[in-house]
Amino acid sequence: MWLELQDVVRTFGERRAVDGLSLRLPQGSIGCLLGPSGCGKTTALRCIAGFEPVDGGSIRAHERVLAQPGFTMSPAERRIGMVFQDYALFPHLTVAQNVAFGLHKTAAAARARRVQDMLATVGLSDYADQYPHQLSGGQQQRVALARALAPEPELVLLDEPFSSLDVELRQRLSAEVRTVLKSLNATALLVTHDQQEAFAVADLVGVMRAGRLEQWDAPYDLYHRPATRFVADFIGQGVFIAGEVAAQNAVQTEFGVLRANGQSQWSTGTRVDVLLRPDDVIHDDASDFRAEVCHRAFRGAEFLYTLKLPSGARLLSLVPSHHNHAVGEKIGIRIEPDHVVAFEKAE
Repeated sequence: MWLELQDVVRTFGERRAVDGLSLRLPQGSIGCLLGPSGCGKTTALRCIAGFEPVDGGSIRAHERVLAQPGFTMSPAERRIGMVFQDYALFPHLTVAQNVAFGLHKTAAAARARRVQDMLATVGLSDYADQYPHQLSGGQQQRVALARALAPEPELVLLDEPFSSLDVELRQRLSAEVRTVLKSLNATALLVTHDQQEAFAVADLVGVMRAGRLEQWDAPYDLYHRPATRFVADFIGQGVFIAGEVAAQNAVQTEFGVLRANGQSQWSTGTRVDVLLRPDDVIHDDASDFRAEVCHRAFRGAEFLYTLKLPSGARLLSLVPSHHNHAVGEKIGIRIEPDHVVAFEKAE
């Protein structure tokens, strides 16, 4: 185990920005703290980097204490590389000089080789003599990553690294960054509010809310097996429909009985809300169950339909775009969930 946070607390006055945060990140893994603005993810990252002290708990790396109440190891001693949100490149230095910045204690020949290797790794070998203002946003981001990786840090931290980029470039670079980090077997942790970014880059994702970690898991499990209603709501798209526990692992809904995860501890008759994702709702002209199209969003290969059920409840459904239905039209649907998740209905 490389990085371990145990019950970490960081307070500002009466407010707990980080409230009992615990997680473990194995060597060579990429983790992500994901959540809405103000959830505490950036404060947690700053505590790991050494820019903020902790008021409770501990942060360890390879069993070495980085921080605990009354002790904060300096950032320079932590062997951590940092990629900032605005990249923080030095405008008066060339690309090569920026990458070499953290290598001032390395012999000149070795320093030059390392810079060459890092620029090759991020695909910028031909840009060594250019200045940051001559580069695109994506290229600047890659220079910042090369600079962070050049001193061979034990951990790389990335603070909203793609937030200033357009959507298409963000998607492409997130995949590239993952490839670079994996090729170097780097241990890394990023923070973002964008779940597509988190899923594209990270092996493990932690969903944060009000300073607390709701779930630390693989992206697949966050989507299909959310541990809390907040995670189910925050991750992906989906809606909740009313149900009632009919038997162990069975929930009665207006569609009929669904076999669901997570309600076996409830007694028969317990009212629950069942999460259904757009890919759980299948368009089927042969189905007797009809729903009204009340909104549609064209996405090229598919439509995202908002459908109104006879009860008035609404569902989302992803449908291939050759099924071009008008608003107000009634279409046949069936429910085929791979993982149905239910939560007890809040009173």
